[in-house]
Amino acid sequence: MRPTRTVRRTASSRVTDQPARLHIPIHLRWGDLDAFNHVNNASMLKLLEEVRVRAFWRPGVDEEAPPTAVLDSGIDAGTLTLIARQEIEYLRPVPYQRNPLDVQLWFGKIGGSSIEVCYEVFSPAAGSAQDLYARASAVVVMVDAATGRPVRLTDEQRAAWSPYLGEPVVYAHRR
Repeated sequence: MRPTRTVRRTASSRVTDQPARLHIPIHLRWGDLDAFNHVNNASMLKLLEEVRVRAFWRPGVDEEAPPTAVLDSGIDAGTLTLIARQEIEYLRPVPYQRNPLDVQLWFGKIGGSSIEVCYEVFSPAAGSAQDLYARASAVVVMVDAATGRPVRLTDEQRAAWSPYLGEPVVYAHRR
């Protein structure tokens, strides 16, 4: 779960300096595959859910976590994270592989009570040429567990997440 700055080339060949991204390795499970021998579309959303948990929930005893892991887990925490919107663009099938996928995460927007979490799912980080399998985004809303009403992001959350604020995902196949 290493943060890195990413330099990307845009369609116009400009080089853009993106903010730091989290790299969260996610192992595939045999059950993630479908009859066509690639990761099922619904399983991909479950994998992204696992990325969010690893990126945002505070670590337990003797666990490592990225600096973005500032949320307490469980209903006793008083605040829940709810998905308000989710979108994913599949660019190529993800075959089964033993090495973990390199899921890169950043924030497209940090609002009053919500965040837009952006992802790019790459082949395992081994060497310089990685295949981009999918890009996705999710709007996560912080909600009071007792009332179900949105709650404002804390200063701690903003401070932890702001270094990872960048341009939101641009989907190539929109009409």
